[in-house]
Amino acid sequence: MVILGLLLIALGAVAIVAAIGTAEGSGVELLGTDVGAVALFFIGLGAGVAILWGFGLTKWGTKRTIRQRRESKKLSELSEKLEEREAERRDDEREDGDGRSV
Repeated sequence: MVILGLLLIALGAVAIVAAIGTAEGSGVELLGTDVGAVALFFIGLGAGVAILWGFGLTKWGTKRTIRQRRESKKLSELSEKLEEREAERRDDEREDGDGRSV
C-alpha cells in the first residue's frame, strides 16, 4: 500500500507540473494535446485527489506495517518464553523421573 500511495502522489505531481509547465498565455498543451480551461480544471482536480488519496494510502500502509512488526516482535518474545518454560519443565520431569538431579 505504501508503494501504491507513493505512486499516486508521483502521478498527481507529474500531472500538475506538466499542466503548469506547458501553460502559455490562454492556451495549454498537455502531453501534446490542446486542453481547454474546464479540462485543465478537471486534470488539476484529479491530480489533487490522487495526491490526497496517495497520502492516505501511504499513511494507512505505514500504520499497518508498524502494527504487524509489533505483533511479530511480541509473538517472537512469547514464543521464546514458551520454549524456555518447556525446557524447564522437561528438565524438572527428567530430575523427578530419574530420582537424581542432573
